[in-house]
Amino acid sequence: MRIHIATDHAGLDFSTQLQEYLRAQGHEVTDHGPVEYDALDDYPAFCIRAAQAVVADQAAGVEALGIVFGGSGNGEQIAANKVHGIRAALVWNVSTAELAREHNDANVISIGARQHTFDEVTTFIDTFIATPFTNEERHVRRIGQIADFERDGSLLPDPRA
Repeated sequence: MRIHIATDHAGLDFSTQLQEYLRAQGHEVTDHGPVEYDALDDYPAFCIRAAQAVVADQAAGVEALGIVFGGSGNGEQIAANKVHGIRAALVWNVSTAELAREHNDANVISIGARQHTFDEVTTFIDTFIATPFTNEERHVRRIGQIADFERDGSLLPDPRA
């Protein structure tokens, strides 16, 4: 599988270690930056480029997922989710990694590098990669509703109206 990775300065060490780990497992890894530590770096472009690459690969039929890192993972998730077609989930334990794939068909995960050990992170990522989307109708329907809003702003009628 092709894995696109991006980070900010807080996740740079994790990113470097993780790339080695994933390559050793046979994954093709693309690093979208940064390439050196800069405490004042601006992560949005790195994360957006990684997310764009995931969308492009998936549109071309290439099996691909993305992983973005930051101190908390929040900003990186927000940045990735600005890319049309991305469903980025903040992951902080095995259960959230599983549910991101099973229920949301997430194609990017975001992890707080300052929140977890490297072993925890690899467990989350291994779980995310290995867990398939369930394709249950309720999940497909909900993902479709999100995609509809992303595409044209449409929402289901408000039941309170």
